[in-house]
Amino acid sequence: MNSSRLWPSALIGAVASARSMTPMAALAAARLAGARTPGPLLLLDHPVFKFGALAMGAGELLGDKMKSAPDRTVFLGLLARALSAGIAGAALAPRGKARAGALIAVATATPLAYLTLAGRKRAMAGLGQTRSGLIEDALVVGVGAAVVALAVRPRP
Repeated sequence: MNSSRLWPSALIGAVASARSMTPMAALAAARLAGARTPGPLLLLDHPVFKFGALAMGAGELLGDKMKSAPDRTVFLGLLARALSAGIAGAALAPRGKARAGALIAVATATPLAYLTLAGRKRAMAGLGQTRSGLIEDALVVGVGAAVVALAVRPRP
């Protein structure tokens, strides 16, 4: 298997490590724009899931700035990251490589969640929660959008 073709899956896993819903929101936005993914992504073809993913992505960006927001490494946070990374990693993998794409994305997202949390805590100490969160949002959303844009193709 040519593992270099799985780079979108690994990168979307990195995105999920910082924002669990951004991969799904980026894929939903691509679907709304008429793009198709190399791998299967059946759920986001249904309008409820498509708009739900966008709403959850936006909600996560807002909720992250709250003082009561839990760390991304709590069990449910890691579970959400793994699920989102797996689904998105499979969708961005080459045809027939969905399992490998999912595994690579999850294997990237889970340990990186600890590293991105450490980086965010360091940034919070110097910039505060809101400002550091907005900077992280811009980086993560930008990378997520770029990865998806480069990996999908327009529908014929």
